[in-house]
Amino acid sequence: MEYKSIETPEDIFTCQLCDLSSPFTYFGQKPPNTRAIVLLEECFVSRDPFSPDKDKFLVLGSTCSLCSKRVCVGSDCSLFYTKRFCMQCVNRQLDQFPHQIRAELAKKKNQRSQPAVS
Repeated sequence: MEYKSIETPEDIFTCQLCDLSSPFTYFGQKPPNTRAIVLLEECFVSRDPFSPDKDKFLVLGSTCSLCSKRVCVGSDCSLFYTKRFCMQCVNRQLDQFPHQIRAELAKKKNQRSQPAVS
């Protein structure tokens, strides 16, 4: 796979689940201008627009290791457990994940389904 490092954002990362879109400046595991940082997965990376430091970056997302969809790192769209998984694949393969992951996902689902108390 070819790794990409460009000076100006020309490519757009779009999450295939929530439609989050943002320009990215790099795809891979070792973002430019980082010394000892190696990401655990190939990611779509953008310079941090909130930092004046050019070496700061944001990880936008990656591809699902099962279905290859582009997904953002938002907890409603993907989960990283040794590899990146989209939530659709997680839900289809839930029994393949460790008990702790299943319990955490169930807790999150219960919190979302409870009405907000004012």
